[in-house]
Amino acid sequence: MRITCPYCGSRGSEEFTCLGNTPPARPADDAPVAAWVDFVYLRDNPRGPVTELWQHVQGCRTWLIVTRDTRTHTVAKVELASRATGR
Repeated sequence: MRITCPYCGSRGSEEFTCLGNTPPARPADDAPVAAWVDFVYLRDNPRGPVTELWQHVQGCRTWLIVTRDTRTHTVAKVELASRATGR
């Protein structure tokens, strides 16, 4: 699988580390315990497009949001995590 880093260009996925799917929305502080259990322990394992957080650890160390298809590992979109979160 190849990921196109906005700074370094197209690279093999072995240069990157995947933190996992972008996290779900955090429950409110006063949410029921069940909501917190779901947030901490339960994750979907979808078939098809997913959005994941990756870091280019053997390159520029930039955090990226990568959209890829779990069936084919085709990367559809790569964007800087800082732009996506507005930070």
